[in-house]
Amino acid sequence: MAALGKIRSRGTFLIIIIGLGLFGFIAGDMFRSCETTGRMRSTRVGEVLGEKIGIEDYQNYLNEFVECTKIGAPQADEDQIRNMAWQNYVQSKIIENEADKLGLAVTTEEVKNVMVQGTNQVLMEVANVTGMVNQQTGRFDINMYNEFINNYNTNRNTSPQAAEYYEKVYKYLAFKVKQLRQQLLAQKYQALLASASLSNPVEAKFLFDAEKQESDIELAYVDYKAINDKDVQVSESDLKSKYEEKKEMFKIPEEIRSIKYILVKKEASQADRTALYKAMEKCAQQFKDGVEPEKVVREGRSNIAYLGVPVTKNAFTSDISTRLDSMSVGAVMGPVESKFDNTYNVIKLIGKNMLPDSIQYRTIAVDTKVKADSVFNAVKAGGDFEAIAKKYGQGGEKVWLTTSQYERASNMTKDNQTIFNDINTLATNEVKIIPMAQGNLILQVTDRKAMVQKYDVAVVKRDITFSDETSHAISDKFKQFVAGHQTIDAITKDAAKAGYQVLDAKNVLTSQGQIQGIGNSRDALKWVFEAKKGDVSEVMTVGANRDEILVMGLTDIYPKGYMAMDNEDVKNYLQQEVLRDKKAEKIIAKLQGVKSIADAVKADNKIVKTDSINQITLAAPTFVGAVQSQEPALSGAVAATPKGQFCTHPVKGYGGVYVFKVNDRRTLDGKFDAKDYEARAAQQNMQSISRSAFQELFLNADVKDNRYLFF
Repeated sequence: MAALGKIRSRGTFLIIIIGLGLFGFIAGDMFRSCETTGRMRSTRVGEVLGEKIGIEDYQNYLNEFVECTKIGAPQADEDQIRNMAWQNYVQSKIIENEADKLGLAVTTEEVKNVMVQGTNQVLMEVANVTGMVNQQTGRFDINMYNEFINNYNTNRNTSPQAAEYYEKVYKYLAFKVKQLRQQLLAQKYQALLASASLSNPVEAKFLFDAEKQESDIELAYVDYKAINDKDVQVSESDLKSKYEEKKEMFKIPEEIRSIKYILVKKEASQADRTALYKAMEKCAQQFKDGVEPEKVVREGRSNIAYLGVPVTKNAFTSDISTRLDSMSVGAVMGPVESKFDNTYNVIKLIGKNMLPDSIQYRTIAVDTKVKADSVFNAVKAGGDFEAIAKKYGQGGEKVWLTTSQYERASNMTKDNQTIFNDINTLATNEVKIIPMAQGNLILQVTDRKAMVQKYDVAVVKRDITFSDETSHAISDKFKQFVAGHQTIDAITKDAAKAGYQVLDAKNVLTSQGQIQGIGNSRDALKWVFEAKKGDVSEVMTVGANRDEILVMGLTDIYPKGYMAMDNEDVKNYLQQEVLRDKKAEKIIAKLQGVKSIADAVKADNKIVKTDSINQITLAAPTFVGAVQSQEPALSGAVAATPKGQFCTHPVKGYGGVYVFKVNDRRTLDGKFDAKDYEARAAQQNMQSISRSAFQELFLNADVKDNRYLFF
């Protein structure tokens, strides 16, 4: 009892102690929870339809997308490919979600049927890249595809080189088939939208008449420019009213930020150019002295590898290819400067021959010379090539090779040089043993087509770029300027005096993956979306070749929703819209009630002008050359005015106000086909619906793009 009494007497104290203990426990748990949530958020690259996109999964997807896209377009800009990957990812997720709700799906059989037809654009790209082309139809050849897939495991084990090649092509094909399936699903969804877009005979006849009824008019008009802006009063309430009227135009699906920036490109000094030219002269002399072309190109640090195999002109940029036909075999040209890509070039033409562009061949790989001789003799004696190949665990199938498949390679092994040279020069049905680093290859050429001029060319191409000394000098000067100008206003005020130009980027989005006009700007984009309004960045290195330096100032932040009225571009737009409305009111008041072109001119001969326009149809907006404006309202008014009559109601257009008389109207030749025009009307409606639908789907998907934090 005494103990209980003591507890009661100290109740308040104990409650505080227990409360603090519980708080410590809960706070610790909360801290751990927040820490876990923070780690999860830090690994999210984005969100689509509420689904969190983890960095690891997206990185795997992105790597596959970039790698496979570059196989078909090796020169494509990687930043653009990365943005394409994101857009493709988001669109696929949205379409898959809609398709799932509607019960739409693409079956394996449907994919197979499209592949059998071989005309789909995705498949034509595959045919062009892999050579899986039906030589009779020019289409994608599913038989060659199936042959490759069926023999994939066998062929990839013949040599390390074969393993690398077959693995790369296999991944590319899997990627393209997946892309094809996504495309077919999107087409099904669009077809469903199209089926909801109907037309009728009345709309069809209207569309026909819009195209076939043609009018000539005499026109009186007043250009808005004829009225001085200072003579029109625009109030803040006018702007607010116009903003509310046009508000949906200013809807933005994600946060937008605006910056001012200075971008300085580092360029070679005269001393840099002279030093490079001397190095190129040395390469030219080595070519003339007969030094191995591969050695000269490698030690000359050329942008273009020497493949040592015959290629077409397509393997080279135009500044090189246009010079080849003027050179004789063995000749050396250069150093020559190319303004095309800011390089010095030395060219040696080693060989030139007419060779097939498309070659069909087959191979059997064996490990020993004894086996190679045995296979060679069996084939020469008329043995069944594929049956012999199967004894060695290979398919031995015929494969078509086109020059485009290898001529833009970044390097070439000695084995591959030998193989490609033999493929190009062997006669039809000729067989040869090719010793390789790891075994032997029995090669037979079975067909040759499309003879073209091919060249064996060694090129040393070097960028005319800055030295470290020049780079430091440019950077030091710029950093000194930025150090003395730590506000946006200060930078803007003094940039021109220092020889720099201040530029604007008003609509910077995370979804762009970069800042438009600035190469390699992912770090800069990250700064923009972490900075506060008025902040000035440190000097950053950017540019496609890391050859530019940049400083930025964050000028504005516009949250997702509606662009504010105080945005400079929005306000300028509203100002022009209100000015046009008020000018139109003044002009309409002058022209109201006029009954002829002459009356219109009399209303105010200082600003009312006349013109004539022929061949006006309702199917297209009328172009008024005098005011340089497309005027759809004028097209509608002309169609509604009978021939020979004067339009007494002034027409408000984009470039001015118009009154007119219809001098002539005629119907062009053509028979009305109700079904055809109904289909065309439905197609036009469907295109409009599709644009609106996909825009709405994107907005509703609540897409969050955090790529700038990772890439």
